[in-house]
Formats: sequence, C-alpha cells, structure tokens
Amino acid sequence: MKFTIDTIMGVVLMVIAMTFFTSCNPDKTGCTDPVATNYDDNAEDDDGSCSYDLTVPVDYTFVDNNGFSTVSFSGQHQRLNMLSEMTTYMKTANGGAVVDGATLINMFGNESHTWDDCDNLEMTGSSKQLRSKTVGGDPETVAQFEGWMNELGAASNGELEGAGVVTSNDGTKSYMQNAMGYEWTQLIEKGLMGACFYYNISQVYLGDGKMNVANDDADPSAEDYYTTMEHHWDEAYGYFTSISECINNDRFWLKYATDINLNSRNSMDVIDLAFRTGRAAISSDMLPVRDVQIQIIREELELVCGAIAIHYINGAIENIGDDAIRNHELSEAKAFIMSLPYGENTMVSLADANSIQSTIGDNFYNVTTASLIEARSQLASYLGISSADAESL
Repeated sequence: MKFTIDTIMGVVLMVIAMTFFTSCNPDKTGCTDPVATNYDDNAEDDDGSCSYDLTVPVDYTFVDNNGFSTVSFSGQHQRLNMLSEMTTYMKTANGGAVVDGATLINMFGNESHTWDDCDNLEMTGSSKQLRSKTVGGDPETVAQFEGWMNELGAASNGELEGAGVVTSNDGTKSYMQNAMGYEWTQLIEKGLMGACFYYNISQVYLGDGKMNVANDDADPSAEDYYTTMEHHWDEAYGYFTSISECINNDRFWLKYATDINLNSRNSMDVIDLAFRTGRAAISSDMLPVRDVQIQIIREELELVCGAIAIHYINGAIENIGDDAIRNHELSEAKAFIMSLPYGENTMVSLADANSIQSTIGDNFYNVTTASLIEARSQLASYLGISSADAESL
C-alpha cells in the first residue's frame, strides 16, 4: 500500500482531532460521596444522583450504641418557656392590670427575675436568655423590643397618650393597643418568634458556622454522648419544637406550621421530617443529605411565616369594621412580616417586607380593604402562593 502525502496528512489530522476531543471531553460525572449506595469511584464531578441507605426514626429520638440519648436542647426549652411566661404576663394588660416595663426587660435578659419554671428547668439565675439570642444581640433590634416593653408598661399605667384597652364590637375581646392600633403583646411575642427563634434556626444553627464543625467528638466516658454537629442540629430543632410538661404545647412555630397546608402538604410534617432526616444523616455522616434537609427547613419555615402573615391580613379584612379585632390581627401580621427577612437566603428581603408594611399603612385605624388586599397580593407573589390559596389562608 502506498502512502501519499494526502493520506499521511489525513492520518495526522485524525490523530490531532482525536487528541483534541479527548482532552476536551468533560470529566466523568456520577455520585462522588463515598457513603452513598451508588458511589462511583471513577466519577470526578458529582451529578447530584447520590442515594443513601438511611434509617429515619418516627420521632425525634436518637441514641448511641449503648442506648444513651444523644439529644440535648435544654437551653432552647428554657427560652421557649421564658417567652411563654412573658406573653402570659403581657396579656394581663388586656384586662386592665398594670404591667411593669422594667420587669419585662428583666425577663427578656433573665436578670433579677424569678420564673415560675413549671418544667423545673432551673431558669432563675440561668445563663440562658432571650435578649442575647435576638438577632445575636443586635443593639438596634434589642432596643426596639425593649422600647415596646416600656411602652406597654406606660400604657397599662395610663401614662401613654392615646393608648388603652380596646374592646371588640361584641364585647368579648379586649386588647391593650397604642394610638395607631399596635398591640404590643403581639409585636413582642410574634416578633421574638422571628428575631430570636426563626433567626437562630435558619441563620445560626443551620448555618455554616454551626454545621462545619466536628462530628466525631462525642465522649461517652465523660457523659458527653453527642457530637458538636449533632448538638447544634438539636439546638435548631429546640427552637421549633414546643415540648413542655406544663405549658400548652400548641405554641410558637410548631403551632403555626401545623396550621399551614399548602402544595398538598402540611408544613409541620415537612419540617419535622426534615429535622429527623437531617439528624439521622448527621449521625450516619451523610452530610449531603443533611444539606438537603437544611434547605427544606429554611424554605418551609419562610413559607409558614409568610402564610401566617397572610392569614392575619385576611382576618383583618374580615373584621375591617371592628377596631379591636382588626388591629389585633394586623399587629400579628406586622410581626410576622417583620420576621420574614430573619431567615437565610429568603424570598422576602427587608426591603420587600418594608414595602408590604408600607402598603398596609402605619395607622391601623386608617387601613382599607383595598390596601390589605394589595399587601396580601404582594406577599403571596414573593412566596409563590397562588391568589386562591392566599385568599383561603
């Protein structure tokens, strides 16, 4: 066989082309996590196909190989009970009782206050408090809440002009409100659900700073049965659950998540399963699974927060002619709208939340049905909630 110049050049060009396409061929993709059931040791780039053999308990119960519980969130339990006691005290103003602003501030910071502490958590004198955990102790946010506490105290003592107990049209409901219709009890309670509980779940304990930590440092010989990562996850869960032997467990985020049913699912079920799955994943060192659950929890909690705000806007629309109830509903809506930006990577930014509040208006005595419908539409749009669902919340 004779090789002509054209033949030789053709072979050379073919070799060059094969070399070019081989060098440009992308790395093999597949599952690159060694603990996954479909791990591919030849894969160089993960394609998101990893699957895992993971056992998730039916409730939030986790034990080590010796049967010792590895779950601990006593600090969060204390803070839930602190806010419950604060709320009970604030509500006495609705019946005409004098509420001391200084006492509320002491409760907020757990300073010189004796708690009822019905769960025997040793709250009195404990290092646990709400103030330092409110947006990490941010001075401006703390000052806002303490200002509301002082205002409630002054109003209950008859020292704040325009404030007083407002009674519903049928005479069955009474709420201490300021001259613009703001109800301090709701702003403080629901506001701290956001600025303290929601913020710590979404941004702090499920954040990189608390999740990128040791997961092999349990020391059963020292009665330290959980890893640092497991404990941080438990602390996030502690702000969501409402466990108590003596206080109504129908409270805070667990209560509201139970009330929300959107996208053919119940939010409490979604969040609770994600917490259990994420914790099981941490204990099995399956961190990609944990990361998926973090995103689920963050997104579903934001949905709950926004959906509940819409629910209260609807309540205000239904009671537009009843000053006491309308203002009560709008105070709750305002607190939840203010809470939305406290999550991580939220769909509703601070600017968005402020815009919604601006649409509602500063004075609850001057709101209109039209402005409330517009605010509801804005919020639903940000959260991807249909108009029909928003109207039915």
